[in-house]
This record gives sequence, structure tokens and C-alpha cells, in this order.
Amino acid sequence: MSEELVTLTIDDREVSVPKGTTIIRAAESIGVYIPRFCDHPGLAPRGSCRQCLVEIPDAGNGRGFPAPQASCTMTVAPGMIVKTQMTSAKAKAAQAGIMELLLINHPLDCPICDKAGECPLQNQALLAERVESRFDGVKRRYEKPVPISSQLLLDRERCVLCARCTRFAEEIVGDPFISLCERGTHQQVGFSGEQPFESIFAGNVVQICPVGALTSVQYRFNARPFDLVSVDTTCEQCAAGCALRTDSRHGTIRRRLAGVNPEVNGEWSCDKGRFTLASVPAEQRITTPQIRENGTLRPASWPEALSAAADGLAGGYGGDAKVGVLTGGNLTKENAAAYASFAREVLHTDSIDFRTRQVSDEETAFLRQQAPQVTYADLETAARVVCVDFDPEVDAPIVFLRLFKAVTKGKLQVLALGAQPGRTWEKLRAELVSGTPKQALKELDLTVDDIILVGERAAATPGTLDTISFLRAKWAWIPSHAGDIGALEAGCLPQADGLTVNGILNAAMDGEIALLTDDIELFAAEGALAKAFTVSLANHKEGIATAADVVLPTALVEEQAGTLVNWEHRAGVVNPAIPGTLPTAAEVLARLQAVIEAYRAYTREDDADFEDYEDDDDYEADEVSGFERPEEPPAAAAPPTAAAPSEPEASDAETTSEGEEVPA
Repeated sequence: MSEELVTLTIDDREVSVPKGTTIIRAAESIGVYIPRFCDHPGLAPRGSCRQCLVEIPDAGNGRGFPAPQASCTMTVAPGMIVKTQMTSAKAKAAQAGIMELLLINHPLDCPICDKAGECPLQNQALLAERVESRFDGVKRRYEKPVPISSQLLLDRERCVLCARCTRFAEEIVGDPFISLCERGTHQQVGFSGEQPFESIFAGNVVQICPVGALTSVQYRFNARPFDLVSVDTTCEQCAAGCALRTDSRHGTIRRRLAGVNPEVNGEWSCDKGRFTLASVPAEQRITTPQIRENGTLRPASWPEALSAAADGLAGGYGGDAKVGVLTGGNLTKENAAAYASFAREVLHTDSIDFRTRQVSDEETAFLRQQAPQVTYADLETAARVVCVDFDPEVDAPIVFLRLFKAVTKGKLQVLALGAQPGRTWEKLRAELVSGTPKQALKELDLTVDDIILVGERAAATPGTLDTISFLRAKWAWIPSHAGDIGALEAGCLPQADGLTVNGILNAAMDGEIALLTDDIELFAAEGALAKAFTVSLANHKEGIATAADVVLPTALVEEQAGTLVNWEHRAGVVNPAIPGTLPTAAEVLARLQAVIEAYRAYTREDDADFEDYEDDDDYEADEVSGFERPEEPPAAAAPPTAAAPSEPEASDAETTSEGEEVPA
């Protein structure tokens, strides 16, 4: 059914917009900007600031309004005539008068205000041509700044009472811990000292505040807009796939703001994505390769470290699962694909897993059939959404916002399986279903209009994932890491007889395989790391890198380009926000592949000469890999070639491609 349109005239231009559109939105559709402070497209109309006044000589019924009207609250009508400040002296004078009132108590602290340079009040004050103030009294003063949470500071004297922050807290996230209190000239943003504004979405109020009354603890006094280099990217903190804008100064990230992506996050972000400025502090970065020697990691050159890594991993040649590869879920899809290719084509192993937690064979089979079935838009139109071992506000906060929006409009029922009572479920008005998820799913009688959101914790409840596979409802698996879906699509999941992460760690503890890992945190891995030769591609001096035998440094996600795939299987572009000098994981694996291939070519052609080296004075057993071979293996830059190999001595034995002797 086509949408009903209303035709009106704005600044002598005819425009047709959907019925129910406000005047300020109709003006935007033809490129006319009306100044505003309280209006925001993501919030309900309020009409608090009155800065958006326009003249309406005809309301569509032949009669006009005697005084200017707020364009953010009045909807359009057929035949309406609107004159903005662009064509009406009356509207322009009204807006200038409101601006003068707002500036009476506003402090003249633009040089030290974090909003300076991108402040709507600053810009609109200049447009109003009010260069001097007629007010000669004493401006209102408050204690400043007042912390209203661990990340937010409030300068009350700057506030113009637009109520954007309080409306966001109540309408968008359901955390009304701040509100406008007092009355008249004493009205101000207030909060409870016993219940601070500790919402996971609190940082959004800093971004939407039009006057710099709310500022970030991290960004305060750190930079100015004209100092910053801005880059659009995708958040790497969870699988939601939010658009972000990263601002850096002199090669250091100073702040991150929510980007605009109507199909994913709208224009909001969670505090984890907003305030996690850099993955690794400078003092914790690994910038040079390291090799374990006498139980301690020491710096090494790239050729030396790559050679040591190749020695330890080359035992995977021949198709046996002699090397286990653990990629983790923090990689871009390109890097994950490089790991999958390296594991199967170079190491000849199918023992590769992106999961770094306890898993089950049931989950592995479930993920192999993973396919995009659900989108963000579907969450708002579903009859019911069933959350199975999934907490939306913790695991994927933007999913929570979509659910909360649909619930508050009265169009959605949320059911929670395997959940404990908490504030998340209270805000979603969710029904907590008792019993095991497997049994509860069978009893719910779900239809094709229902959606199941299943978290990774469901792997611990036998039968749950198998049951979901056979239900009529659409379902989506929402992991906790931003790179999990991309790694799944890239092939970082064992197929056929490959080992899962559980099997890889058990085999490593028995000393049966070597390990190749990315920069990950592994559960119960101490025993495996102590027994197995481990090569880690890492960027910080914590976690698995501290126990690895060879550490190869890689770039941070902020320093590289790539793709992150969210839980919808929607690709998001990652752009480098700061310059970097270290290679990506894909580039390190390419270097390592060259060394391993050179090593194997050298081993195959000169295997018959190995016994001769044992009597040579320069020969030593390789302590890193356990292989008996010459002390100086060929480097990646100049691998030995088949064109001029050393001529092996005659032998009555033949050798296989693995270098094993068989009787002639």
C-alpha cells in the first residue's frame, strides 16, 4: 500500500512528504536547515528550546498563526504555507530573540570548551548576528564539572535545557537515571548520587548534547576538531557491526563517535565501542619478533624468528593433524581467511578453530549450517523473539536497542530461556521461561513469525542447538566477538576429521601437535602451552604471547584495513585509523609460508645428506623444533632452488616426499 503524501509550500517551494511528517523534517527534505537544539531525528518531538520557530501564514485552512510556531512539533497539513528564517523576517527575528535568551547565562568559555569548533550553539549564535549582549547582570554559576558517571562530566551552566540527554535515557535505552529537576531559572539536569548514570549507552548523550554541557572524561581537554583526522570504520568490540567514526591526533586515537548506519546501529553506539580507544597501550605493544631461549623470550630478527617458527610447524607436512591452529574471534575476515588457507594448504591440517572456549560437537555441526536468516529490521516486525542463552544488553548492545524499541511500541513479546532475573529483562518486559532450553523450545509452539536469538553459551546445554535446527522459527547465532562470523565464513572451523579447540588443546597437552595461534585468551591452556611448541601472532605482552615459543608481532585492528562481518552476516568496512609499521596477520602468514616452503624444498632435496651433517663440527640439534638439521636453514629471502641443488651422494635407499627412507 502506497504511503499517503501531503503537499505543502516551504519558502515558496512546493514539497510532498508522508503524512505525519514534522515541518522541520519536511524542510530538510528540500535542503532547508532550520536551527534547532532539542530536536533530534532519533528522539520524540519535544519543543523545549523554541529555536526552530517558523512563520506559518496559512495552516492549510486559509488561516495563519499570529505568532511563530515550533517546527519540530507541528506536523504538515495539505496546502500549508511555511516561511523559515530564509524568507521571513518575522521568523528570523524570533529565532534571534530565543538565541539572545539562551546566551544570557551561557558562559563565554568557548576557548576551553570541548564542543568548540563543532558546537551548534556557537554556529547558530553567529548566524543570528548577535555579536553583543544586552545583558549586564551576573551570569548563573555552578560547580563544574560534576561527574555523573565514570565516563561523563556535567557542566550545568552550559546547559540550554534541550532535554536531549534525559529523553535519550528514557526513550532509547530505558535507563532514566538523569532528569530535569527544579523549576524556572533553577532548572538543571539532575541525577541520583546513589544511582549514577551507569548505562552501557551513556556515552551517546555526550555526542547528542548540542552545547558541550556533557563531556567525556577521556576526551576532555585532549584535542580540538580542527586537530583531528577522522576515519569511518566498523566497531570491533562485539558482533553487532556498528558504524563508528574514529578521531585521531598525531597518530593517537583521541575519541570514537557513533557513525550513522540506519540498517544497523542507527546513530547510537555502546560505551564499550565508544570508549575503547586503543586495543593495546604503547608500553604493552610487541614490536619485534621474539624467540624463547632458556625459558625466556628474547628479541630476534624477522628471518631468525620465521625460521624458528617454520622449524616447529613444518612437522605438519603430509596431511596428518600435527599442527593445531587457533585463530580467535578478533580478526578481520581477510586475516581469518589467511589462517584457513595457511592451515589447509601449507600445514595440511584441518584442525583449525576460531572458538576460544569450551565447545561441543553439537555446536560444531550447528555452525556448519549457519546461514543468514535474520536482520535487525526483522527484530522490529517479529511477533516474538526468544533469547536462548543470550543477554542482548551484554552480548550485543545494539540488538538490545532494537528489541527495546519494538517492545516500547507494544509490538513485540520477548521470551528469555536460560536467563536469570535482571534489569535487562525488566526493561524488555520479558517473560523468563523456566526449565531447560531444549524442553522449553519444544513447548513454545513457535511459528515462522517468531525469531530465536541464540548465544554461544548454548553450546553448554546439550540438545538446545539441535532442537533449534528443526523448529519453524527463524534463528540467528550471535557470538561475543566481532570476528567470529567472518572467521566462520572464512573456514576457520574444523571439517571432516579435524580437531576442535577442545581436541587441539588435549592433543597439545599430550605433546602430539604444535600450536599456531593468534593473539587470543585461551581457557585452561597452561598445560597445553607448556607441552606444545607454540607460535603466536600477537600484538601485546599478555595472554598466550607470554607462553609462546615464537612470537611474531602484528598490526592492531586500528592500523589495518579489512572487513568485519556482523551477526546478520553483513560486511562492515574497517579502515586504518592510525598509521602502523607492523604487518597484518595475513602478511606474517605469507612470510611464514615462504620460509616453510623453502625449508621443505631444502629438506626433500638434501634429506640424503643429513647423516653427513652429523659429523660436521658446525652441526647442532635444533633445540626449538627437535629436528636434526643444519644450524643455518635457508632464509625466506633466498630459498634454495631446484635449479642448483647440492648433488647427494649415492645411496641404496629411496626416500619418500616426507623424507622417510624405504628399502630400495
